[in-house]
Amino acid sequence: MIKHAYIHIPFCEKICTYCDFCKMFYHEKWVNEYLDQLEKEIKTKYNNDTLETIYIGGGTPSCLNIKQLEQLLEITTNLKKSTNLEFTIECNFENTTKEKLQLFHKFGVNRLSFGIETINKKQAEFLGRNISKKQIIKILNTAKFIGFTNINVDLMYAFPNQTIIDIKEDLEFLFSLDINHISTYSLIIEKNTKIGLQNIKSISEDLEYEMYNYICQELGKRGFIHYEISNFAKPNYKSKHNLCYWKNKEYYGFGLGASSYLENKRITNTRSLTKYLQEEYIKEEEIIIKEEQIEYEIILNLRTKEGINLKKFKNKYGIEVKDAYNYFSLLLHGLLKEEQENLFIPEDKWYISNEIIVKLLEGEKEV
Repeated sequence: MIKHAYIHIPFCEKICTYCDFCKMFYHEKWVNEYLDQLEKEIKTKYNNDTLETIYIGGGTPSCLNIKQLEQLLEITTNLKKSTNLEFTIECNFENTTKEKLQLFHKFGVNRLSFGIETINKKQAEFLGRNISKKQIIKILNTAKFIGFTNINVDLMYAFPNQTIIDIKEDLEFLFSLDINHISTYSLIIEKNTKIGLQNIKSISEDLEYEMYNYICQELGKRGFIHYEISNFAKPNYKSKHNLCYWKNKEYYGFGLGASSYLENKRITNTRSLTKYLQEEYIKEEEIIIKEEQIEYEIILNLRTKEGINLKKFKNKYGIEVKDAYNYFSLLLHGLLKEEQENLFIPEDKWYISNEIIVKLLEGEKEV
């Protein structure tokens, strides 16, 4: 049974300079046609599973007008929901209003995710963002008054010319907001973005590590649990939806450019709005063989604090991790730890997790 669904809304009022997601400028006619087609796609693919998480992302879902948002949320009423559903929608402060928040609450949305990125004016301008502290505080206070208690904000770092002092100021502001989940992302300069085309250079790895380490320490001091490489939560506020990805669970993906993982197949939707509106939803399908499933399980699980549950791994794949991979040397050098039923990367080694995972996979045995 599939317990998770992602819905993609690709429209934005403006395009951030760093964004490489599937997105396009808002156009009322396109949105109306898109929502009609989205409903058709969901009815075609959805198999009446009871969902534990729904995540509406983008793009910028909150850039839709009230009528369009109501249509979008009406579409989600066709999905069966568990009694402990986590229902998230991504929002931007620039276009979130009290009326929209009330609508979200009315339709059962119980988790909000806002992109702040930074409150430093120069860095925000560099990202193509324009939000004020006053605006942020007003919207969050309104959301809390309406009844939202589960709120995430995104923090970005590793900008050119950024300092630790800049990050400290960003963090102090986030702490003043009294929210319970923070996602952190270092700036990645992608080729087909505005800053990529301008040949902006990344900061040094040493400085990026110093920033990452500082952020982790400060969030830890404030009671945030570092439960995944980029994510921090107060107790009981981990993102259930994102955990489904890191635990390699199956999920539906609806909308332009969305991905699904169903019955050992990875399905990627088209990024062409023209094709999508003509009901040509799928761009490609890939069957994932057992060896690849195991590899995905390793890579994704090791992003989390708990890592790989060895007993669950064996029950799922009929083989023990130690019989599939030779990781004794990684244990010996403290790059992996094995405690009770879990194999994990120690938190102080998360920054080099990619290198550790590559070394683990290179230790594959012939079984």
